[in-house]
Amino acid sequence: MLSRRSLLAGVALASAGPALARRPAPPAEADPVRDEAFWASIQDAWTLDRTLINLNNGGVSPSPRSVHEAFKRTLDQCNQAPAYGLWQLAEPGVESVRRELANEAGCDREELAIVRNASEALQIAQCGLDLQPGDEVVTSDQDYPRMLDTWEQLVRRRGIVLKKVSFPVPPTDEAVIAGFREAMGPRTKVLHCCHITNLTGAILPVKALCELARSQGAVSIVDGAHAFAHFPFSIRDIGCDYYGTSLHKWLSAPVGTGFLFMRRERIAGHWALQPTNPTRDGDIRKFEEIGTHPAANHNAIGEALAFHRAIGGQLKADRLRYLRSVWTAGLATVPGVRFLTSEDPARSGAIGNVAIEGVDPVKLGASLWEKYRILSTPIVHPQFSGLRVTPNLYTTLRELEVFTEAVRASIG
Repeated sequence: MLSRRSLLAGVALASAGPALARRPAPPAEADPVRDEAFWASIQDAWTLDRTLINLNNGGVSPSPRSVHEAFKRTLDQCNQAPAYGLWQLAEPGVESVRRELANEAGCDREELAIVRNASEALQIAQCGLDLQPGDEVVTSDQDYPRMLDTWEQLVRRRGIVLKKVSFPVPPTDEAVIAGFREAMGPRTKVLHCCHITNLTGAILPVKALCELARSQGAVSIVDGAHAFAHFPFSIRDIGCDYYGTSLHKWLSAPVGTGFLFMRRERIAGHWALQPTNPTRDGDIRKFEEIGTHPAANHNAIGEALAFHRAIGGQLKADRLRYLRSVWTAGLATVPGVRFLTSEDPARSGAIGNVAIEGVDPVKLGASLWEKYRILSTPIVHPQFSGLRVTPNLYTTLRELEVFTEAVRASIG
């Protein structure tokens, strides 16, 4: 009888192409997270340039071959006669994608709009609220810069008040919750928080923060750009009013895909960024109205979901955390090293940030690329600085070994 590991390996090999599918499935091991034969079959599902090491998957991730081919097939179909191929054949597929995304995210399909990225999703949430002069928004100084810029524009445009909470790195749940609670007052209308920060990969206590917002009569907006398909969770369980995420990060869907969750009772009264007919006021699809747009991007999300599910969300999360532990262990003995990301699996995932005393992360990142063709992400924040490192499932243990050796060589 085939084990689940062997079966999944066969699925991955089949998606990688006929030649790879003929390779025998690897044997199961006691610990599937460390079954390198199995993960080698998963790594083969991507078409990559192995002359470089991509450790910036937190920015955007490549798609597996099966996803990219689905994307190209739809592009070709639509290009034959777009008025027919695009609007009549391809575009209706968005409803199947909506159904499966909602199932995976843990929400109703009529509460999920498919958009182009997390920024668009969150800006729809932010700019569509009827905020008045003096209304307060509470967020943190570790939120994503574009979302902070959006609130700052609303400060200038509408006269709202923006409060930014600070918390330590790595944070504790208690410090985060206490900081938001202290910043909130009778005029607070919105609590905006990250599910997982882009700076250090800290997973924040979003369920508790959404409960705090609700208890204070405020709405909650959760920035989940790095969370969906990174580790398992349910939007219903979080209890937020709005949730925005990208799908070209941890789901590895085509670039230019994301979704917005909006609690059903908020849809009708929420303004869309691009106006639609009033008859659609209560329809979540009003937030997708951007004029003519490609269908290939959102239709290929279905293939990305199939790939994600074949591996399993929890196994994927465990492997990503393991990959982070491999490179952090490789740097743990470097003098002056400090990890800005918690080792607690409940508080972190694939994303890690490392600071080394006396080492400029910008210069280190440049050296890693110029000398070793390693992509990483220098982070410079008023409170801290470090190098953000984000492997993905296709990352090999050897590549992480090269990375740690290169860091040691670069800092002398």
